[in-house]
Amino acid sequence: MSTSELTPAPSRPALEDRTRRNTFRYLWSASFISTLGDGVLLAALPLMAAALTKDPRLVAGVAFAGRLPWLVLALFGGVIVDRFDRRRLMIGTQIGQLSLVTLIAMVATLDLSEIWMIYIFAFGIGCGDILFTGASQAIVPTLVRPDELERANGRLIGAESVSREFLGPPLGAALFAFATPFPFWVDAVTFLLSIVLLARIRTPAPATEPIDTIEPAAVPARRGMFAEIAEGLRWLGRARLPRALTLIAAAGNFAEAMALSLLVLFAHEVLGLGDFGFGLLLAAMAAGGVLGSLVSGWVVARFGAREVAIAVQVISPAAWLAIGFYGRNVVVVVALFTVFSIALAMWNVVSVSVRQRLIPNELLGRVTSAGRMLAYGATPLGALAGGFVADTYGLVSPWIVGGVISLLVAAVSLPVLRRWDS
Repeated sequence: MSTSELTPAPSRPALEDRTRRNTFRYLWSASFISTLGDGVLLAALPLMAAALTKDPRLVAGVAFAGRLPWLVLALFGGVIVDRFDRRRLMIGTQIGQLSLVTLIAMVATLDLSEIWMIYIFAFGIGCGDILFTGASQAIVPTLVRPDELERANGRLIGAESVSREFLGPPLGAALFAFATPFPFWVDAVTFLLSIVLLARIRTPAPATEPIDTIEPAAVPARRGMFAEIAEGLRWLGRARLPRALTLIAAAGNFAEAMALSLLVLFAHEVLGLGDFGFGLLLAAMAAGGVLGSLVSGWVVARFGAREVAIAVQVISPAAWLAIGFYGRNVVVVVALFTVFSIALAMWNVVSVSVRQRLIPNELLGRVTSAGRMLAYGATPLGALAGGFVADTYGLVSPWIVGGVISLLVAAVSLPVLRRWDS
């Protein structure tokens, strides 16, 4: 009797679990590499803007342009995520971003850069982020079991924190200090590698097939785009907990963007750092996010999602105000921001997992994008406000004003979070 006859064939559930694990690994790897390129841009774009102008309003305009798509296009992006195959959508989006970053790399190589070009580039990359982020998060519930969502999201957010915020910025700053075009060419390579990994994803086919694997003939007749947008908005409006988390995040993002959109000028003029020092500052400030994402699953299981969310609302304004009043030293700023970023990473894991667990998969793209329109759409408005505040009162003032706003958000949100019933 042969060995193969003695070895039982894997059951269908075992094969499906193996397929899901392999697919999630490809998604995780693609996310890590793609966000590494994003981290390179996180340092390179503001450095390029600061090299072209010292006007805080114009520098803040880069963050405004990069986040503006979330305010004006996120709802349409959600419909697209729910209508199309999510794996193919991620690949197509990254091909478009690859083309865009190659173009800006060529412009930088020819020394033809202008501030308005950076705005257009940031806006275009932001448009791609809407589709890629929405599709990647919407596909996660089809790849892991419901009880694994916190762990899976923690791994994805951890990879994002390590690559985008810890490894990417010092690499981008070092490349920029060596030669302006280098960070953009490196970003193009990361997009290319991510596309190769995404192409290897094979969506599993469970008994109840998710929306992105159903054959076109089985999909209900499509309605108009605005009707589908309205369906997502109605669901979010009726869901108390996701609605509350969205509004809290929007107010917090507005406050944070006021200061972070001008971090490059704060680093140069208040902390006395050079270009490479700015990249190291970004990496050091991201350390808390890495730690927070790694321990978030354990912390949520130990203390509960509601308690974690409440703690974040207490920690955030305290850290922001402390930086505003005492942050004149790099070590102090990094220490305070580390505390803040630990809390923020845990908030992200909790809020994403809640949405994935509560929102029906066929609505996940639309409802998530509706929430992000509010939450992320507040970021460009905060960046715009921060530019004018800093221009009038100095580069420290956005931290203080943002901290006061964050404190008011905490005062309003704590009673709501205490009634958390999920």
